Amino acid sequence: QVQLVESGGGLVQAGGSLRLSCAASGRSFGSLAMGWFRQAPGKEREFVAGINWSDSTTYYADSVKGRFTISRDNRKNTVYLQMNSLTPEDTAVYYCAARSGGGMRREVDAMDHWGKGTLVTVSS
Repeated sequence: QVQLVESGGGLVQAGGSLRLSCAASGRSFGSLAMGWFRQAPGKEREFVAGINWSDSTTYYADSVKGRFTISRDNRKNTVYLQMNSLTPEDTAVYYCAARSGGGMRREVDAMDHWGKGTLVTVSS
């Protein structure tokens, strides 16, 4: 079983930055793909960014490309999401997710493990 714990959310003004962290534990991460998803009030959960653990290939939603950067630290079993140039439209609960086997996928249903989420609020 994989446990995922997010941290780093909070309140920030538009144009500001935040870095989210996701600490993973419970099993070997050599074959895990890791991703960040978000869910805004009244909306469905959506893909934000992902990274293959094996070759570090990264993937981004068009809405965050050029502003957000996903990275990982193998020694710490931690995935990060650096978020810059934040806008009120980025306000959401951000979830860390992991997929066992295979590469990263953008579909919510393709992910096997989820954290509890961390709230990001961007004020205008």
